[in-house]
Amino acid sequence: MEIKTGIDIIEVKRIQEAIERQGEKFLERVYTSKEIEYCSNTGKMEYQHYAARFAAKEAVFKAISSKLPKEIGDIWTKIEVQNDTKHKPIVNLERLNLAGIESMDLSLSHIAEYAVASFTIIFK
Repeated sequence: MEIKTGIDIIEVKRIQEAIERQGEKFLERVYTSKEIEYCSNTGKMEYQHYAARFAAKEAVFKAISSKLPKEIGDIWTKIEVQNDTKHKPIVNLERLNLAGIESMDLSLSHIAEYAVASFTIIFK
């Protein structure tokens, strides 16, 4: 068994500025269509949700980077943050075809100025 963890924090303003400056180009490069749909329907907390998902992708990458092939290419949309039926954030890594995953756990939090994510993955 091998346990890997990752954590990331980001300023919400950074993500907001990137979205306002680059628009759809930024959104489609970093987020999946499901993530865009979810975040764009969160009302006044839209940028906090985008930032939390960005932090999650960074945390996931930090945890799994040693398991990825060097030629993986752009990874952003291959990591998808979803919510389960109880609205708990979960990670979908199906596009990465990682073998031997036993379990994963993702925690997200945000306030007006910052978003943070913590990710743990256990490989068999």
